[in-house]
Amino acid sequence: MSSQNKTLSRPQLNPQQQAAVEHMGSPLLVLAGAGSGKTRVITQKIAWLIRQAAIDAKHIAAITFTNKAAREMKQRVSDLLDAEEGRGLTVSTFHTLGLNIIRREYKTLGYKAGFSIFDAQDTTTILKELAFNEVAAENETEQKNDDDAKWIISRWKNDFITPEQSFDIATTPHEIRAAKLYRSYQRQLKAYNAIDFDDLILLPLQLFQNHPEILKKWQNKLRYLMVDEYQDTNTCQYQLIKLLAGARKELTVVGDDDQSIYAWRGARPENLVQLQQDYPTLNVIKLEQNYRSTSRILQSANTLIANNPHLIEKNLWSALGEGEKIKIMPCRSAEHEIESVIGEIMKYTFRDRAEYKDMAILYRSNHQSRLFERYLRENNIPYKVSGGTSFFARAEVKDILSYLRLIGNSADDAAFLRVVNTPKRSIGASTLEKLGEYSNERHISLFMASQEMGFAQRVSKKAVKRLEQFTWWIRELAQASLELAPHELVQRLVTEIAYEDWLLNTSASQKMAEQRMENVNEIIDWTRRLYDDGDGKESLSEIISHMSLMDLLERNQEEEDTNAISLMTMHTAKGLEFPYVFIVGAEEDILPHANSLEDDGLEEERRLAYVAITRAQQQLTISFAKTRNRFGEKTPCEPSRFLEELPEEHLEWTDKAVVSQEQLQETAQSYISNLQSMLEN
Repeated sequence: MSSQNKTLSRPQLNPQQQAAVEHMGSPLLVLAGAGSGKTRVITQKIAWLIRQAAIDAKHIAAITFTNKAAREMKQRVSDLLDAEEGRGLTVSTFHTLGLNIIRREYKTLGYKAGFSIFDAQDTTTILKELAFNEVAAENETEQKNDDDAKWIISRWKNDFITPEQSFDIATTPHEIRAAKLYRSYQRQLKAYNAIDFDDLILLPLQLFQNHPEILKKWQNKLRYLMVDEYQDTNTCQYQLIKLLAGARKELTVVGDDDQSIYAWRGARPENLVQLQQDYPTLNVIKLEQNYRSTSRILQSANTLIANNPHLIEKNLWSALGEGEKIKIMPCRSAEHEIESVIGEIMKYTFRDRAEYKDMAILYRSNHQSRLFERYLRENNIPYKVSGGTSFFARAEVKDILSYLRLIGNSADDAAFLRVVNTPKRSIGASTLEKLGEYSNERHISLFMASQEMGFAQRVSKKAVKRLEQFTWWIRELAQASLELAPHELVQRLVTEIAYEDWLLNTSASQKMAEQRMENVNEIIDWTRRLYDDGDGKESLSEIISHMSLMDLLERNQEEEDTNAISLMTMHTAKGLEFPYVFIVGAEEDILPHANSLEDDGLEEERRLAYVAITRAQQQLTISFAKTRNRFGEKTPCEPSRFLEELPEEHLEWTDKAVVSQEQLQETAQSYISNLQSMLEN
């Protein structure tokens, strides 16, 4: 499509949106309320900079938080621009941007080519090994402490705190232990030529602070920065963007402090305040017109969130009409709540001819979905659970990707430990323990240590031979990777380890083994597609890095298109919208959560409720149970305090509703009309 056919349509933008698109010359904060068209502003601004301001696309970067958001943004930009106009444009997540910087500057950072990216499970494995040297024996308490240490270290990295600095701020025994592990953990990562996900932001920030000439190079490359969901940035991300913006300060950030719900992941909504302090010339444009929800829903959300302190005041409004009242459903029990929700679902599908895919059931915690799933199955209502098990968390997927990581980087100890006995090679735990001890003494990788004479003197000849066979085979595949296409190498790998037979022998059933093998075949097919597409993913190491950065299996468009009710947590629902929304479990200790009632936790829980409410376009239903079974006993429940903060004039309590004769006749006529229509079809 030519650029003449792809035009910037001014009528699509309201005056505030247009002002945000055309603003240049100083930093800009776009305070974008829920459903106010923030993604449209970013994509239109990209096109405006390229077309009207004559900025080369290669100097523009749009940064967001999830792969899904980045894909959507890329698609919208491609709808506005032709391929030549958009050539060189950067649209990526923070972590992908960090990876691209590290790839180009790895030598300065002291890494070798083909470095590995460790995921959460790899981190857990390493920390357990390090902690084992500090405790006499593992027990449940130490296991929990290891998990605590992982999150403490991650929080420190997000806050740009080095291992050395962590000792100065550690006060509790847990934190002191975590500081020791943090120091050892970073040494281990460097020895393995590996980085973790937090390092993808931390290392570029350290690089830019310590090497001004490299920072200047990247400032010249990325001259116009746009950042989405700015309220979710952590300290590292904020500082990284600040350095990249530099003296030019061509920075546009889009955010909403009322939708900051990720403090547990290190998000700092106060970064919006910091913007005003760091950039005195900051311009603020508020997007307050909501294009998603009816007025009743928006006014209720506004009244709720007004109970929180605000950095900048705003008031969402809608031109979509008053709409239906918010339905509040008090229920006798958890089972009665589910039955009531299903009754409403059936009413909407029959009376309003609504489709299942138009509906979402939102809850505070994942465990709340179990009963709903059972009842929906019993009523033959199709559903899908969003935010479930990651494709990359499946054992068979981790096995194959760990093999590929080891082939690409023999110093990847986490990958080595995962695959050295998968399938079984009769390499015992005692052999691996001695190998670990020897590698730590020598400060070398497990792979390299297994080939040294010093290690061979500590174990049996059989153990040495088995390890030699394994390492020789890995080196052979590494050599083959220089000649074979990546997908051909994966196919060879799967065949040579007889992985399909291994799955048949270790799975609970043949059907399960077949399903697991389908996931392995998906890796082969996906590797082929990445290789064929090119775009910097031609080599094995580049493909492995790309796969390591993917979040959930969001690539499955068929799942998104199925006519099924969406079940998801309120956190997962952020950024989505549905005509019909059910918020369930609106009770004290659930929403707000019992663990979130101290410090600023209650304010974040209120923001979470605000996000959930503003997912609804036409009809919002909120339910709660008066009793729930806990530990085998019926326990009374209190309605959420947030229900009291909603404006009564916009609510309809089902236990107080009075239905007029006219309403009954209207409902009956609607049922009859729809029934006749269904019979005719």
